[in-house]
Amino acid sequence: MEEQEIKESIDRAMEHRHDSDDAAKTDALVDSLMESYEINPLGTRLDQERLLNRDILIRVLETTRQVLFPGYYETNRVRKEYLRYVIGDRLEYIQYNLKKQISIVLGNLDMCDGCSRSVILRRSEEIVDAFLKKLPKVREYLATDIEAAFDGDPAAFNKEEIILCYPGLLAISSYRIAHELQLLKVPLIPRIMTEYAHSRTGIDIHPGATIGKYFFIDHGTGIVIGETTEIGDHVKIYQGVTLGGLSTRKGQALRGKKRHPTIGDNVTIYAGATVLGGETVIGENVTIAGNTFIVKSIPANMRVSARAPELEYSHGKHCEEYLDYVI
Repeated sequence: MEEQEIKESIDRAMEHRHDSDDAAKTDALVDSLMESYEINPLGTRLDQERLLNRDILIRVLETTRQVLFPGYYETNRVRKEYLRYVIGDRLEYIQYNLKKQISIVLGNLDMCDGCSRSVILRRSEEIVDAFLKKLPKVREYLATDIEAAFDGDPAAFNKEEIILCYPGLLAISSYRIAHELQLLKVPLIPRIMTEYAHSRTGIDIHPGATIGKYFFIDHGTGIVIGETTEIGDHVKIYQGVTLGGLSTRKGQALRGKKRHPTIGDNVTIYAGATVLGGETVIGENVTIAGNTFIVKSIPANMRVSARAPELEYSHGKHCEEYLDYVI
């Protein structure tokens, strides 16, 4: 046998051995994971025929936002004479897909184990019809949110910039859509919608929160608004604000209880402030300074601030090179 043939034969044998070793390792790993699924079933969803489709729900959310702001989130121009057709087509898409996804999530509930398919579909259709009827009201609230953003932010060039660019409006519009589904007692789907907005904006608004008109989020990153938060009209909050619950060991025992603060009308909360607790009520016309930590109620017409840390100044060796800078 020639030298080249010997080399090729050795190469084939080594390749076969390598493939066999890889197959054995893969089999061992699969066996290990199969055992893990048996020992720790949490995190597995097997033999469930009707699966919720998160991607479709996100498309439903974005299509609903297109209905709320026609002409803004498009790839092509929307002509006024065709608007009725365009909106009708989008509503049909929302109606079909949202009904299907709601029927899936309702059908997967333990309480619906004995429900017939026709009963679940009928209930899903009722929910979607009620939701779609709320869209004009959602537009009314969003119009006030845009006004609040424009009036409250001198950096806003015009209202189109707010609709197209501001993460606060993306988060608020997603919340207002999801909130209507939450009020109709749709499980899981509202949270998927608001968490999608959270992932895009860094603004975490639970769909169960109650938020009034003229709500303005400035900058937005790091904002958290908990499930039982109540916010009045004309409220402005800045980045890093938390409207949260006091941490306890009770966990699920607190489900359904008021755990987050109530914020009155005309309140401004500056960056980094934290307001916690279901019994905490912030009165009307209150201004809360940045980096404050509040767990007790504040009467109306108050200004709240933390004592500023004491700053220390000293001259360094190279001080002169900074003398021309003004802070």
